[in-house]
Amino acid sequence: MARGGGPPLRLLLRLLLQLLALPAGRGDRAGSDSLYVSEYFSQSAQKLSFYSWYGNAKLFHFRVPEDTVLLRWLLQASRGKGPECTDMEITVHFRYGAPPVINPLGTRFPANATVRPSYNISIALRSAVQNTTFVNVTAPAAGDWFIAAHLPEAASRIEVKGFSTPCPYMFQADMFVLRLAEMPILEPGVLTPQTIVSPAKPLHVKLFVPKHAAGMRLELHNCLMGQQKACTVRVVLGSITLPQSFQRIITCAGSTNCSLALDSPPWEKWLQIMVESLGTANTSVSVEMLASFTACRPGSASSFLNFSSLNQSQTGARPGSTGALGSSALSGGEAWRNASSPRNSCLQSQPVVREDLDVVSVRYRLLNGPSVPVNSFSPTVLLLSLDTGMDSGGSLVISLLLNKTSVNLANATVAACVSAASPVLSLNTTRNCSTAFFQGYPLSVSMASAEAMLIVLYPQTDDWFLSLQLVCPGGQGECNAAEAKVTVFAYLTPCFNDCGPYGQCSLLRRHGYLYAGCSCKAGWGGWSCTDDTKAQSVGAQNLATLLLTLSNLMFLPAIAVAVYRYYLVEASVYTYTMFFSTFYHACDQPGIAVMCIMDYDTLQYCDFLGSVVSIWVTILCMSRVKKILKYVLFILGTLLIAMSLQLDRRGVWNMMGPCLFALVVMMAAWVYHGVKRKRCYPSSWKRWVFYLLPGITLAFIAISVYAFMETNENYYYTHSIWHVLVASSVAFLLPPRDKHKKPWAWSQKLTCRYQICQNDREELYAVT
Repeated sequence: MARGGGPPLRLLLRLLLQLLALPAGRGDRAGSDSLYVSEYFSQSAQKLSFYSWYGNAKLFHFRVPEDTVLLRWLLQASRGKGPECTDMEITVHFRYGAPPVINPLGTRFPANATVRPSYNISIALRSAVQNTTFVNVTAPAAGDWFIAAHLPEAASRIEVKGFSTPCPYMFQADMFVLRLAEMPILEPGVLTPQTIVSPAKPLHVKLFVPKHAAGMRLELHNCLMGQQKACTVRVVLGSITLPQSFQRIITCAGSTNCSLALDSPPWEKWLQIMVESLGTANTSVSVEMLASFTACRPGSASSFLNFSSLNQSQTGARPGSTGALGSSALSGGEAWRNASSPRNSCLQSQPVVREDLDVVSVRYRLLNGPSVPVNSFSPTVLLLSLDTGMDSGGSLVISLLLNKTSVNLANATVAACVSAASPVLSLNTTRNCSTAFFQGYPLSVSMASAEAMLIVLYPQTDDWFLSLQLVCPGGQGECNAAEAKVTVFAYLTPCFNDCGPYGQCSLLRRHGYLYAGCSCKAGWGGWSCTDDTKAQSVGAQNLATLLLTLSNLMFLPAIAVAVYRYYLVEASVYTYTMFFSTFYHACDQPGIAVMCIMDYDTLQYCDFLGSVVSIWVTILCMSRVKKILKYVLFILGTLLIAMSLQLDRRGVWNMMGPCLFALVVMMAAWVYHGVKRKRCYPSSWKRWVFYLLPGITLAFIAISVYAFMETNENYYYTHSIWHVLVASSVAFLLPPRDKHKKPWAWSQKLTCRYQICQNDREELYAVT
């Protein structure tokens, strides 16, 4: 994240003045002596791409500082000035805590995946070359914010690099923040007087929520506006998070006292509170604020007991041994009996160990085994830590399996809820899977359905909690003696199910931030390549493989012609091209009909190299230059082609450059032969009509198909036509053999018997 750069200096100064002109100012300590600080953050512009998968979306990652009261995004979109640049609409997505989950193509998400629509806006580039858009967020949540921008759906036509010039569409996001330098702190249990200077300058205070807070209550007392006994104020608790915001708002009108209660506030976080006057007069308002918390008493075996039993299982217990606290080591049953009773606690905490396996790959292991006890008195809570800042780029997978033999009641249900920042503590009464500022993801298992799975795509950076509680239709009294055993599997993976058999999981990077996405193939789509709406059948996949591989056998006639005419080097090059093109396309298939005899990148490089060198040697062979010069050009050209392919494998000039140079050599040689013989070269009309013109026509048709007709849908047969046309044109374009070369006489060339050799030289000079 860098400062400076980006928009013009005049625009920056104007924006900073606008920010400072907002609630900034000075006054008394309670509300008017506040010092506001403005900051500017910027990232370099990125070139946008048409959307086909998540890797085409350009990601911007910012971090909003604490005590920010206003956030303003400056979004700048621009395009080139060439004739290829048309009107375009850019879609910009926003999300707090993790990259936005988007679906521009309208495909299906995997089953059991939770999807909440992202907050997005559209920026149109019509007549203007540049468009500047502002997005304001009041009281934004502190932490990671992400912006993703992309163009509309990509066209299906395959663009050959170099044949067309794409229009550059650029996008840059800048962030301005206005934060309070010294935000007043509200202490729990202490009645604190505060002052609202004017309706234009609201009061901002913050409150720290401790761990194990089951509830919170905010009260306003003695609200006075000037000399009046009643005032009208609005109280806003919490910060804005996108795409969903769960701010709590209460309006106190005509009453001196009012209050607001919250269940399950976010643990170990600062909670912003804004109080603004709704009066019309420019008069200060005095108010007294009181915050209080309801403590939650967790009940579980202490960490000492857990690690004591773990050490005993490894080293064995010794008679009379004592623990670190001076008491005798307890057995597992004694430890459970001495633990806090579920009836006297608001939750049962289960110890969970986080195991980092790889990048965006985490496994959670329960110390007391994969099965956890669940009752109806208090929820069983598991902590899944995802607060490293690098965990939001994958998928959180939670799987529940109910042990049917452990449930005493057939009609009981284990209700579960996955939430961030704080756990849900009232599943048996409200059945509501939500906390004070977060809408959780519900799950349930029962005797009828013993398995359940949840996939959270791009989970936001925070501590996540899994709450489980036994619920009976007849109420809690029916479940008093019941207990269930639920096996919990939880892990973080870059791509769910590794994108399946028809997708490839790719690890993407934006500066130091890593996130994953699925690139689908064979017509499959969706977030995890599970949408088979446009998927190719197995028969179509086999047909595509056969067409792309067997079409290379059309090089056999060209190889036969080259061998028959004594062009053995050219025949070797054609054989090389046919071999590697066949196995490259066998390895390049998107479906299940795939066979790779070596590394994919090696096969691709050899295929491209053989194709360009085949064109190179064919045109040089047609030029009919001297052999020594021809073979020197063969070697030098092959070396230069190998170097250029290593630099840019898909550049059009890697093919056009050698072709044009070889054509220049051929035309110069033909002109030389024509001048020397004082007639057109080649001189035979049959050579032109039956060989050169058909070969040139096939070559031009092949180039047209390759450059302008290939799409993602018709690739398997248009590219097969390219193979057939190119190989056929080679057979037509190869020149006839030298006149002094005799045809292959296999009975004389391949012989294993004695011959009587004739000495032509002696007969030539014999005197008779």
